[in-house]
Amino acid sequence: MRTVIYLLIGILFGIVMMKSEAASWFRIYEMFNFESFHMYGIIGSAVLVGVILVQLIKRLEIKSFYGESIDFSPKDNVFKRYMFGGLLFGLGWALAGACPGPMFTLVGAGYAAILIVIFAAILGTFLYGLLRDKLPH
Repeated sequence: MRTVIYLLIGILFGIVMMKSEAASWFRIYEMFNFESFHMYGIIGSAVLVGVILVQLIKRLEIKSFYGESIDFSPKDNVFKRYMFGGLLFGLGWALAGACPGPMFTLVGAGYAAILIVIFAAILGTFLYGLLRDKLPH
């Protein structure tokens, strides 16, 4: 049953990504050239909704769909690791023209060339798993 729920959420996410043009290479290109507010508006809206929902989860002690408690633990060295990770993520996003969510949306929309990017992302994740113990965190 969980798989069906996740599949339906993924389909809804893909529809929203395509209809909002968040998966559009041209919109992403405009964003990285500071030519349009479109993507910044989408990202800003998502951050705002995320902040509000996290605060509601914390204050109302909302449980997951499966009754499990949701815990938020503080992290050390936040600036350094998020700055490096953000730069690396942004570089990949700019080079590929898509971040992880739209990559799968683009496959569903029939853009087969994005499969190269997905392969590279999976390979990078695999390599990170191999090197994780040797990397600074």
